[in-house]
Amino acid sequence: TLLLLKHDFGAWMPNAPSSMRQPPPCVKGTTTLQTYLDTLPEVNITCNTLLLFWLVSQEHLGHYPDQHFTEECPGRSVVAFQRRLAEISQEIRARNKTLALPYAYLDPPLIENSVSI
Repeated sequence: TLLLLKHDFGAWMPNAPSSMRQPPPCVKGTTTLQTYLDTLPEVNITCNTLLLFWLVSQEHLGHYPDQHFTEECPGRSVVAFQRRLAEISQEIRARNKTLALPYAYLDPPLIENSVSI
């Protein structure tokens, strides 16, 4: 979910480099630490990518900043959906309190809207 999971994974730049300064090796076992470091993007490129990840991950599931539906029926559906998401979130948070290692990736406030990357 660049979602929380994408951020956790992608924030460590070697997991998902936004660009490469050198082509990947063609033969296994020929890479050295220096050739690996020469391949990774520069720090400013990585910072820009992380900023982009953060910017497109601001709207959480069920949050609609623009009111696209003014009719009563779609409005009721949105409210019902938001209530159900709140219930799910409460269940997840209650369960996580009992876990040694909480699992928050499916908590609705931490999931971006489908239009997010």
